[in-house]
Amino acid sequence: MKLRHPFWTRLLGFLVYTVAKIWLRTLDTRIATYDPTVEPHRRDCTQRNIYLFWHESIAVPLDLGGDCNLAMLTSRHGDADLLCRLALHLGYDTVRGSSQRGGDQAIRELLARSDQQHLAITPDGPQGPRRKLAVGCLFLASRTGLPLVFYAVGYDRPWRANSWDKFAVPRPFSRARIIISPRIWIPPNLDRAGIKYYRRRIEDMMNYLTTAAEDWAESKSRRLTEHVARPQPAPIGPTASETIAWLTPFGPHEAPAATGPSSSADEEQAVRCAA
Repeated sequence: MKLRHPFWTRLLGFLVYTVAKIWLRTLDTRIATYDPTVEPHRRDCTQRNIYLFWHESIAVPLDLGGDCNLAMLTSRHGDADLLCRLALHLGYDTVRGSSQRGGDQAIRELLARSDQQHLAITPDGPQGPRRKLAVGCLFLASRTGLPLVFYAVGYDRPWRANSWDKFAVPRPFSRARIIISPRIWIPPNLDRAGIKYYRRRIEDMMNYLTTAAEDWAESKSRRLTEHVARPQPAPIGPTASETIAWLTPFGPHEAPAATGPSSSADEEQAVRCAA
């Protein structure tokens, strides 16, 4: 009896979904954002976006972003079947493909879906290298005109898997911190040199904000305008079938600020440079 049989994949996906929802509800999850309208579940998020998060920290963004008319790219590898089932339980549409298998078809489907849906990508997946930005998301942003929005996630002393991405498993009742970047617009019709230039700058920004989120989670510092991620009813829409997390945001154009030893001034400067 193979574990990858569709029946067992569906059953295991449901069990992982159930355990993950209970597990993640124990976390002290707080969020800081530069622009509250980037969050896909908000009623005033009228601009479709391409959401990015590193493969290792996918757990919390997945839990907080479902049922928002969002299509997520997952690979065609057998190991991704479970992730695909979990994403469907959480309220995502999925597109299967990667640079190794089915990449061209996946890009075409994402381009078609971008007219009606948000998109979500782990730009260092499915096999790494870790925290290195693949250019597919830049191509999509340049072709579709949709901006990139990055979720930087940090956990307090998480368990790490022995995998290429050092997948992070947050400890129960620990701190999870998220810094969401503002929209990053990519010029249309970029050539190879342009894509290389933006890849380097955006990768640097993503890693800078990830380090800031990790430091925030570990330091116990508080930010003047931080808010707790709380489950709330989803907005009415074609895929809104259950409750999702409503992340109470900052006011418009207000950057995260710290009252403790850490400060967001450097983070804001890094985002400005990338944008």
